[in-house]
Amino acid sequence: MSTVMKARGFVKGSLDKNPLLGQWLAFDVPGQVTLRVGKVDIGQGISTALAQIAAEELDVSLARIANTDINTAQNPDEGVTSGSFSIEHCGAAVRMACATIRAMAITQFCHAHQVAATTVKIADGRLTSSASDTHASYWDLNLQAHLGEPVSEQAVTKPVSQYTKVGFTEPRIDLAKKLFGQASFIQDLVLPGMLHARVVRTSNRAGHVVSVDEASFKQRMPCVTLVRDGSFLGVMAAREEVAMAAAELLETLVQWHLPAVLPDCGDLAGFLTRTPSERHIVFEKSDPTALLASTLPAGSTQLSASYSRPFIAHASIGPSCAVAQWQSEKLEVWCHSQGIFNLKTDIEVFLRREFADSADAAAPAVVVHHVDGAGCYGHNPADDVALDAVLLARAAAGQPVRVVWSRADELSCGPSGSAHWVNLQADLSPNGLIQNWKHENWSNGYTSRPGRSAAGALSFKAASELAQPFAAPIALDPPMSAGGGGDRNAIPDYDFPQQSVVYHRLLEMPIRTSAIRALGGYANVWAIECFMDELAHAVQRDPVAFRLQHLSDPRARAVIEKAIEQAPWWHDKSQDQEGTGRGLAFARYKNNGAWCAVAVLIRAQASIRVERVSIAADVGLVINPDGVKSQLEGGAIQSCSWTLKEELRFTRETMLTRSWEDYPILNFSEAPVVDVALIDRPNEPSIGAGEATQGPTAAAIGNAVFDALGVRVRQLPLTPERILAALSV
Repeated sequence: MSTVMKARGFVKGSLDKNPLLGQWLAFDVPGQVTLRVGKVDIGQGISTALAQIAAEELDVSLARIANTDINTAQNPDEGVTSGSFSIEHCGAAVRMACATIRAMAITQFCHAHQVAATTVKIADGRLTSSASDTHASYWDLNLQAHLGEPVSEQAVTKPVSQYTKVGFTEPRIDLAKKLFGQASFIQDLVLPGMLHARVVRTSNRAGHVVSVDEASFKQRMPCVTLVRDGSFLGVMAAREEVAMAAAELLETLVQWHLPAVLPDCGDLAGFLTRTPSERHIVFEKSDPTALLASTLPAGSTQLSASYSRPFIAHASIGPSCAVAQWQSEKLEVWCHSQGIFNLKTDIEVFLRREFADSADAAAPAVVVHHVDGAGCYGHNPADDVALDAVLLARAAAGQPVRVVWSRADELSCGPSGSAHWVNLQADLSPNGLIQNWKHENWSNGYTSRPGRSAAGALSFKAASELAQPFAAPIALDPPMSAGGGGDRNAIPDYDFPQQSVVYHRLLEMPIRTSAIRALGGYANVWAIECFMDELAHAVQRDPVAFRLQHLSDPRARAVIEKAIEQAPWWHDKSQDQEGTGRGLAFARYKNNGAWCAVAVLIRAQASIRVERVSIAADVGLVINPDGVKSQLEGGAIQSCSWTLKEELRFTRETMLTRSWEDYPILNFSEAPVVDVALIDRPNEPSIGAGEATQGPTAAAIGNAVFDALGVRVRQLPLTPERILAALSV
């Protein structure tokens, strides 16, 4: 078997790469603690949670913590904000940096005033001693002079029993500007002399420009700059509406070659299972005392089923946007990428090639600034539009250039979540217990972000369109230490004597795929938890009791029981109408993250409507309860949309999904009532919550549909057409 190739650039933790106190903290403004982090806030509220951790460990008020804007010149490089690792990695680094500074401050205070450390107390950054009437603040002690020293990983952190900020809900510090319509997003950014730009392109990754009627374009748009490099086509104008009109005109003047290389939309199973792939044994467990499939005694049962998910889009409400300004010695980029340091690195790869033979000029120094954008939780076109802006700004003679993607390109040209095909098989003993479990799934890889691809490839859409194109990467997968990719959550959390989990990563990628919220965990949990219900019904067991019968992990059992406990509608069926159904599902995200169970109440009428959702989660030490609940609720609602509505459509030559009419998402009026319960474990490490509800919500809905209609639909999304087709079988 060939060596399995994994994506590069994943690290565990944040301090190894950023070991100095000054990379995290500053005390140069009296009365203020400047907090620098490399994880960006994309709507998940980590700026508030990280400030809480710092304020708690330093014993200062939350108002004294000043979060800096994040850029590659001043902030610690923490890689990509992804995988629900922000609190686990960045939060741990902030806690240790603050504990180190706190210990330094006490040592200095004790030395200056000849008092014992045991007599010192800190309140809002002010140190006092019960053995003296002297006092000093952090800012009196010249801590700034010590910021070149390393963070001590042996620093003693504050006991949980003394927490007054962590574990308590604090108002989100990032919301005020957004709620009151103030300039906050990248689309709001205006720089002096800024030009507006659009790019015209095809969604077919193998397509290229045959010809462009540039003469006609220039005749009709004399005030617009047309930039062409191979199949990269962009327009720049002083006003945005002019740039938009120019792009619309240019689309009519371009002839494309579009080979028939996309999959057959009606046979994704065939595409996934027949495309060349890299086979990887994810997990094997053998028990010689367990029953073997070939020797099952009378009364035993063997069941199998296949589940699928289509390609899906990020579908951010706001299309991707970036601004770039290219001057002789400096290239600045403003964008909403989740990985600005990796983005900077790959822009520099492009620049090194461009300036490799230049004797007259050196490549400009690159600085990337993060600015808020529409949330997506994955690799949307934020990085692509950044390189678009760089390429166009090169032709703008020092003027800043703002590029916004069209809705059509956002849906059809950006990275998507891969389609999945999952085959499951289980052998049950005569007493109804699972003895042998087999899981096999197929998908494209789950990361082609900047900095993740194989060496020599650039993942930007424009990079493969240039006259001298860079290799377009085939999506890889994160290593299992980072949670895996298409194999994420393919290992069940249950106690099965024998297991076999095999994953096939496709080696061809006609439709562009990369990271999307929960990666392969969504499809794998959907399949596993629906199959668990099928097995329970096959042996005539209650699905919840059947799960608990196969679970010894007390934290897993606790979230399942809590999700049911806080949902009075689970047992009370007195108000049920025709088509009412209930379903439950569980998973531990990435098998080492948050424990999460989701119960749903649905109504099956002309379509499936999710009416109530009950979530119970265990994320260890909770930093900001309201923030965690919001993350879990948001993930569940997004999962409802994926599960009931979302699906990319295409022909063999082009993507057909180009507007909200082609790609419906859950409406506000369709959002369910969501209740979230947290099982706080203050003595356990904090683990991420942002992606824990995706898979369990999907499977809970699938199980509820079966409960309501008595039919099992194994192909997502659960549209009325698919349900009717299943009912007619």
